Amino acid sequence: QVKVVESGGGSVLSGGSLRLSCKISGYTYSSYIVAWFRQAPGKEREGVASIGSPRVGDETRTTYVDSVKGRFTISADSPKGMIYLDMENLNPDDTAMYYCAADRLTIGKDRYQARGTIPPASDFEFWGQGTQVTVTS
Repeated sequence: QVKVVESGGGSVLSGGSLRLSCKISGYTYSSYIVAWFRQAPGKEREGVASIGSPRVGDETRTTYVDSVKGRFTISADSPKGMIYLDMENLNPDDTAMYYCAADRLTIGKDRYQARGTIPPASDFEFWGQGTQVTVTS
């Protein structure tokens, strides 16, 4: 059974930084794609960043939504089953519940990444409960 657990959220001032962590256990597929999504009150869930590889431990491909490019970095520590989202220069618009989602890197999801985009939330099977990020000015 695949389990996804996020941690690292909190409250910071504008311009501050946070690191979100996503621990994935029980995952036995050879390929993967993991994405961070966020959802603010009254807004739709938005893909923020994704990282994928055709084989665990091989070279990865990352993609970001335009609003976080240059500020957020997604990375993977495959042996530990960990995915990180390093967030810098945070602003109040980044305030949201952040979710980690994982699934196999299918041809469809790979095409999203090849275009520099993030697959939609509906394409991901395994989800965590979320971690809250609040940025105040």
